[in-house]
Amino acid sequence: MMYGWDGGMFWMTLMPLVWIVLIGLIVWAAVTLTRGGSRRYHDQGRGETPEEILDRRFASGELDADDYQKARATLAEQRRGSR
Repeated sequence: MMYGWDGGMFWMTLMPLVWIVLIGLIVWAAVTLTRGGSRRYHDQGRGETPEEILDRRFASGELDADDYQKARATLAEQRRGSR
């Protein structure tokens, strides 16, 4: 006989670790889902260019055609001047 060592002691030691890991996974999944998941990391390296911002603002109606053309011309000038 093993004097009370029937494997129960092993499970009593292991179960708190299992619960800690399980709760950690649940918290990690909740944080990942609420923050947008991998999409955040995918978009992190690339921001919008000034032209893309201008196009978006024109498409949403924030800028009229004249302002859009002027801004485009200004951006083109700045690009040529910085080279």
